[in-house]
Amino acid sequence: MIKITEKPIDIQKVIDATSSLGAGAVNVFIGTVRNTAHGKNVVWLEYECYESMAVAEIRKIMDEAAHRWPLLGAAVSHRVGTLKPGEVSVAIAVSAPHRKDSFEACQFIIDTLKVKVPIWKKEIFEDGEEWISAQPNMEKSYN
Repeated sequence: MIKITEKPIDIQKVIDATSSLGAGAVNVFIGTVRNTAHGKNVVWLEYECYESMAVAEIRKIMDEAAHRWPLLGAAVSHRVGTLKPGEVSVAIAVSAPHRKDSFEACQFIIDTLKVKVPIWKKEIFEDGEEWISAQPNMEKSYN
């Protein structure tokens, strides 16, 4: 399951999409909008994306994760539009027979998504706004 949406993310639906009786672990990452960034109060965020390309890139990332780890299921849902602090911006669920694989694959998916998927974030502060470049720490080796 891959979903880009302007509506609130149904986290249970994301989890259910990975359901498997063979799973010994389901790992879930929930990204939320925080109320501060760069020492400033965040009023809201605006997410924009090139949807068809975003879906294609997320599919590639999920395929790569399934190649590296013995996954039984994976799902990604990402919000676009205006989000306020406390709202869920992204939810990722991964199921695997064992927890280590599930944890590693889930982290790989979110870290790679932030770098490769054409989803852009603008932070709106009380005194201005700023487009944010997604450049998380990718030093972890996924080999």
